[in-house]
Amino acid sequence: MSSSPDRREFLSASALGAAGLPLLTGLQPVRAADAKLNPDLVRLDSGIEPLVRLLEDTPRDRLLEEVAARVKKGLGYQEVLAALLLAGVRNVQPRPNVGFKFHAVMVVNSAHQASLAGPDAERWLPIFWAIDNFKSAQAQTLKESGWRMRPVDEMKLPPARKAKTAFTAAMDDWDEEAADTAVASLARTAGANELFELFARYGCRDFRSIGHKAIFVAGAFRALQTIGWHHAEPVLRSLAYALLNHEGDNPAKRDGDPDRPGRKNAEMAKRIRPEWAGGKENPEATAELLATLRDGSERDAAEKSAKMLNDGVSPRSVWDGLFLGAGECLMRQPGIVGLHTLTTMNALRYAFDASGDDETRRLLTLQGASFLPLFREAMTDRGKVSDARIDKLEPAGKADSADAVYAELSRDKASAARMALGYLKADERAGQKLIDTGRLLVFLKGTDSHDYKFSSAVMEDYANVTPHWRDRFLAASLYWLKGSGGRDAPIVQRIHDALA
Repeated sequence: MSSSPDRREFLSASALGAAGLPLLTGLQPVRAADAKLNPDLVRLDSGIEPLVRLLEDTPRDRLLEEVAARVKKGLGYQEVLAALLLAGVRNVQPRPNVGFKFHAVMVVNSAHQASLAGPDAERWLPIFWAIDNFKSAQAQTLKESGWRMRPVDEMKLPPARKAKTAFTAAMDDWDEEAADTAVASLARTAGANELFELFARYGCRDFRSIGHKAIFVAGAFRALQTIGWHHAEPVLRSLAYALLNHEGDNPAKRDGDPDRPGRKNAEMAKRIRPEWAGGKENPEATAELLATLRDGSERDAAEKSAKMLNDGVSPRSVWDGLFLGAGECLMRQPGIVGLHTLTTMNALRYAFDASGDDETRRLLTLQGASFLPLFREAMTDRGKVSDARIDKLEPAGKADSADAVYAELSRDKASAARMALGYLKADERAGQKLIDTGRLLVFLKGTDSHDYKFSSAVMEDYANVTPHWRDRFLAASLYWLKGSGGRDAPIVQRIHDALA
């Protein structure tokens, strides 16, 4: 088990996160007029403000070229990433739903993950794609509401000794104004560990926005590990605002469907045996959980998971069931809901690994189990759901390379998944080859935030799934990766030209 880094580790990780990328240097001199602050706009760290302003104020049709010119003069990757995230939280509102245009913020860490793992020659592609995507979301927000993040009300900030209590009370009461001031105080005075533990629980407490709340929690804290904790306040203010998004009247005053599993699972988590983390891996128990996820209710899935942990089954086998259940959902309906089963499980698993609180880790596991039947119901509401089963997926066709698999993917998803499974069984290095080729195809052909969010999630979770089930999980992921047929995204050539 790992724990989330403290303040010193966050700052250290920010230096390590850019390893292998261009060296970081200072920005070019900025005129005083360029740095003038808008009193109605949240203030950022003075060192990053000019670059954020560049992203905000430069027209979309010139922005990539402007940033590229600065990169060629020494502007570093870490600074670009920080400015991108901060411009997003200052200009893109996570309402009326934590999704849609707000993907421009949530995709930042996924693009960063892809960039670090990608080939050297193409590492700027995901970040420049995300910059362009930000401009689209910024324009949409301006059109819809004109929203921009305002300065926090300094007069209402609770003192440091009362900030945690004020924050939990505000989040429990779904009080946006009180949460905003409390989280600002916490960001200035509390450690990263303490804040992550708070947000991990609130990120998983309700099934709204098909998992995006948990996804934003994981992405925000992971991005802060790279850009530095001194940028935390506006990011955490945006995060708290997003987590309080809801429909209708105050959820604290009713027993709403999205909230019920979290309330019941919080109680169930307390009844799991103290030695739950030391169980033994059990593929048969994983298969039983998969069957429950396929046909049972959200309550059935949580109770089955809790029973496995109480019976001495390793939590890793429980998570195998959750990853496989998510992959099967995608196979049964390769669409927007199906793909979010996997990105949500990725976020919950990250929080599970990063949390140092035993009860929070149990709750995250049970919530993951409950969410999958709710995803299944949401898929049914959207149309036809096939009877595909991930544990019945059989290898077929002949593939002697990852290229052959991705060529087939452009023609037939199910056939490509079967071909991938055969390739994985025939070559012990096939998993990494499929991942490397698939990631580059996302760089070249990705046109949507989900391309980056999904690929970064499943390529990370391939290692989280036990070897017994790992090949099936990756083969199922082909249902939303990019095939090699068709043209590259038009923006790719523009980025290459700008950086040439």
